[in-house]
Amino acid sequence: MTSLLGDVDLPFKPLPPRVLEEYSGMLREALGFKRAIDEEGRVVDESLLPKLTNRELAEIYEYMVRARVLDGWLLKLQRMGKVALHAPNRGQEATAVGTAKPMKPHDWLFPSYRELGAYIVRGMSEEEILDRAMNTIDDPLKGSDFAIYGNRKYNIVPAPVPVGNQIPLATGAAIAAKILGHDTVVVAMFGDGASSRGDFHTGLNFAGVFKAPVVYVLQNNQWAISVPTKRQTAAPSFAVKALAYGVPGIRVDGNDVLAVYSIVSRAIERARRREGPTLVEAVTYRLGAHTTADDPSRYRREEEVKIAERYEPLRRYRKFLESQGVLTEKEALQLEEEWDSRVEEIVRKVLQKPGLPKDVFFENVYERPPWVLEEEKKEFEESLKIAEELGIELEE
Repeated sequence: MTSLLGDVDLPFKPLPPRVLEEYSGMLREALGFKRAIDEEGRVVDESLLPKLTNRELAEIYEYMVRARVLDGWLLKLQRMGKVALHAPNRGQEATAVGTAKPMKPHDWLFPSYRELGAYIVRGMSEEEILDRAMNTIDDPLKGSDFAIYGNRKYNIVPAPVPVGNQIPLATGAAIAAKILGHDTVVVAMFGDGASSRGDFHTGLNFAGVFKAPVVYVLQNNQWAISVPTKRQTAAPSFAVKALAYGVPGIRVDGNDVLAVYSIVSRAIERARRREGPTLVEAVTYRLGAHTTADDPSRYRREEEVKIAERYEPLRRYRKFLESQGVLTEKEALQLEEEWDSRVEEIVRKVLQKPGLPKDVFFENVYERPPWVLEEEKKEFEESLKIAEELGIELEE
């Protein structure tokens, strides 16, 4: 007699041994710590050294230098009142550069607000970033409030300020690329604080179920503003959270640009082969404040920061390049001085540019503005005219 259930196989039994074996291996990756070079630039795992030419290795260092120099200038400009707000990048250059470098031009980046190195690797110039930060006439986003950088030209989606919002959006974009048959991989970058948001869990669950070609790079910089890692999660790592959604999680030294490059490269290629998503936890440290509106001395000790300085990515990578004969110490220092001078020139140029017109917020809303918006624009222009006649100076 045939069963009413036919050949239905209900899961009222233990999982097969192969599943336990697979997850045992994934667990080791999620709780491990991948690094190619140590804090003194010494090679500790040759299998994680990417096959790059000396020129390519030097280029990676140059990207990191550019990110650090630009970050320093944005801090100065904020203190001068020329930039409203800035999220310091110092200490996290290796993760940003190491993540963006393996991406192809047609891949998409969904960043957070601390990825200057990734923007530069993708082709964004210092001038474009400064135009955006200072809302000049050349601002590519035309003053859009709190949309941080981003440009369609480089396949970079403007970063949101709300933590983790880009995660489900990146997942959706990856699924769309898969449905359309495009050879596209989506990379989403975010901080450890995002793992406490529902967007993180929704995004990873969908990606795991539908094998989305997406790579998630979680920057564990030890502080979600003033909340330390131990208060953020009781799990032994953030990478282990991916396993609940059938997604591999890998824990890597986020201050080792070569390890980040290698692990993200493998994750991108895995996604491109349509084998599914990966979560990379890059363990790093935020050496500066959360933003220029933050005072980190209120919640962390200066001693901790001094210890973290020993592990910072530029010093480590420079020592590796010196040991490999790629760059001498003198050449490395000259490169830093050169970019400091070049960015200073760009800053002077951008400071001379006029600001955005006062009615710019009527742009980029509709392709064909409805009559209601046209009426509002007309009323606004009349208000400006009256203010001018009365000698009232409106703030920019």
